[in-house]
Amino acid sequence: TLETPAAASPAAAGDPLPETAAAPGATPAAAAPAVRVVWPHGESLRLRKVLHVRDLSLSLSGEGAWLQVGGSVAVDEQRVLALSALAAAALQGRYVALGNGEYVQLDAALRRRLADLGALAESGRGAGLRLPVAGLPLVEEIAAEAGAVEAKAWWQQRAGRLAEARALQAPVPSTLQAQLRDYQIEGYRWLRRLAHWGAGACLADDMGLGKTVQTLALLLARAEGGPALVVAPTSVCANWIAEAAHFAPSLALHDYAGSGRAGRLDGLGAGDVLVCSWALLARDAGALAAVSWHTAVLDEAQAMKNAQTQRARAACALNADFRVALSGTPVENHAGEIWSLMRFLNPGLLGSRERYAERYANPIERSSDPEARARLRRLLAPFLLRRLKSQVLDELPPRIEIVRSVELSDGERAFYEALRREALARARGDGGGENERRMRLFADLMRLRRACCHPQLVVPDSDLPSSKLAAFGEIVGELRENRHRALVFSQFVDHLAHVRAWLDAEGIRYCYLDGSTPAAERSRQVAAFQSGHGELFLISLRAGGTGLNLTAADYVIHLDPWWNPAVEDQASDRAHRLGQTRPVTVYRLVAQDTLEERIVELHRRKRDLAESLLADAGDSRLLSAEDLLALLREP
Repeated sequence: TLETPAAASPAAAGDPLPETAAAPGATPAAAAPAVRVVWPHGESLRLRKVLHVRDLSLSLSGEGAWLQVGGSVAVDEQRVLALSALAAAALQGRYVALGNGEYVQLDAALRRRLADLGALAESGRGAGLRLPVAGLPLVEEIAAEAGAVEAKAWWQQRAGRLAEARALQAPVPSTLQAQLRDYQIEGYRWLRRLAHWGAGACLADDMGLGKTVQTLALLLARAEGGPALVVAPTSVCANWIAEAAHFAPSLALHDYAGSGRAGRLDGLGAGDVLVCSWALLARDAGALAAVSWHTAVLDEAQAMKNAQTQRARAACALNADFRVALSGTPVENHAGEIWSLMRFLNPGLLGSRERYAERYANPIERSSDPEARARLRRLLAPFLLRRLKSQVLDELPPRIEIVRSVELSDGERAFYEALRREALARARGDGGGENERRMRLFADLMRLRRACCHPQLVVPDSDLPSSKLAAFGEIVGELRENRHRALVFSQFVDHLAHVRAWLDAEGIRYCYLDGSTPAAERSRQVAAFQSGHGELFLISLRAGGTGLNLTAADYVIHLDPWWNPAVEDQASDRAHRLGQTRPVTVYRLVAQDTLEERIVELHRRKRDLAESLLADAGDSRLLSAEDLLALLREP
């Protein structure tokens, strides 16, 4: 039953008060309610007041790497609600209990602001909140709307530094031997602004938009301040050195590799850039952490997405004035990956791993909580810049995606079905915990995926021919007739071996690289293909999916689908990138009525996860053992 006094507004009368949260320290009041709600069990609830952002009084100060934000809201002459209590309540709902059945309501804007602060707060100190200094932009937003603000000298100094950074219009260094596009100039200036403020930056532009040249401009601008470190995949290190020699010849590049590499750390100074592989960063973590770097750049920074790995720990141990992460795929599989990245860039911003999981990752992945997703995006926004090709490159030719369904022969289908039934029987009989089940399921699924490619990848002496290899041959024949050139990717090196044998038998010229290809030979193969040698370039997905410019190809063929579509997209963008003048067609060969079709369906979930944090869409979650088991069941 809803009873409304004559003075009550229709909007207030229609609100059933569905969410409540108690504010510690609240005391009762005797004033008449604006709205009286009587629940079926008879308890009486009275809405005392609706609070707005303008009702807040804030005090802003700080020390070291922490902000101290105090504040309160006066409900009436007798009662004051502390900021810490309001922020905690806002995370639970929009109604705050005062006692004796009385409540105050947080309007939508105030609740959103308070929930942002509550999720960011490391701890409360009395009536205030203790927040990492990287949260300053978030606090500034609520301070700009608050009714009263008292800012101490410490805060004013930090806020002034941020204001200077926002107004900075840094010129592109005259020593950069490149004509930057407008979006690249803005990306460079964005990096300079964050460097001026003192916060870390993640440049997450889409693959092929020139993250390297934007970063080289930054390194030139900061060269006089001291040495820089660039960490990249082994396969990309040579590309960094070549790009720097071309676009930033005034920088002194040093390749940190080989037996004498320790000596290259001695005497580094202004204008020096050390290029180091991820593997050597983990191996020589102590020596690299002992150097004071003016700038530290992590290329393909998703390599440290697992915070427990040696490379992630080594990266976080680096001593650098300014930290930059470059990645076209900062979120590949789950929301926990962004925590590892931000721990390097802005330590403390996302709190401990456990708190981050509780406040962000678990609600996003398990419940698709839109509030948690939006709150995390707002928190990350100042430190993450992402532009898509469709937004900034009108002149880039289109990319056409084609899924080529491959019908297996009767013999292959019987072979696949026998493997599937065997795997399903094992899975149903498995005990153990969730992680053990997932590992065993992954092993069985791997066998099935390999069987989809070629029976001999599972049973070497099988005499069954591969339908997928035959379909590949048909596509290659069409491409050759029309004078097209293609990149060919597979995650299985031994699958590529079968392709190579077929190409050799047909007399078709090709280039080749996988993870075992030495850096010098890798560069030679890339240069040969770009100059016109070979009609096809065979590449293992992990070894060649990043850091290569192969615009001489206008077709891409994925022989087998990978779990993560971002890895495939990166590989496709070796051809579809700046410098490409022709439309690029991407073929994905998928075995019909097999788990490969289901993997392609799963790609949507993976893309939704990344876009839910970097754009604003969709729902996503981790693959559980049950998800994996579903892949084994019949279509």
